Amino acid sequence: MADMTTHLKNELYDHVLRNAAYASPAAVYVALFTTATGDGGTGTEVSGGGYARQAVTFGEPTDGVGDNTGAITFGPATEAWGTVTHCALYDAETGGNMLMHDALAAQKAIGDTDEFEFADGELDAAFA
Repeated sequence: MADMTTHLKNELYDHVLRNAAYASPAAVYVALFTTATGDGGTGTEVSGGGYARQAVTFGEPTDGVGDNTGAITFGPATEAWGTVTHCALYDAETGGNMLMHDALAAQKAIGDTDEFEFADGELDAAFA
């Protein structure tokens, strides 16, 4: 994910340049979307049918880029989710603030009983 949201940009700006406290989230979650996401935290997140955001951990960065450690699996779906086109990182399992977002390299239609997975090291987070 290469696009930081306005929320995260403002938090980092205040923290680094204005000496304002920023508490990093206790956990970070991946969300799936069926529409484009935006810097304002917009987009249509998958809902229902057994969908839930999934916790993710990232390894040490190299040049501001890090990868997920361990596979991240969504589902199986208990009804069709539609075509997943984008993903985002959030600071909460439900609600919360979108932190980063991006389009998927390949869209995937999720039908009843299907799963969606990011393999170990497949999901990049970039502060570049």
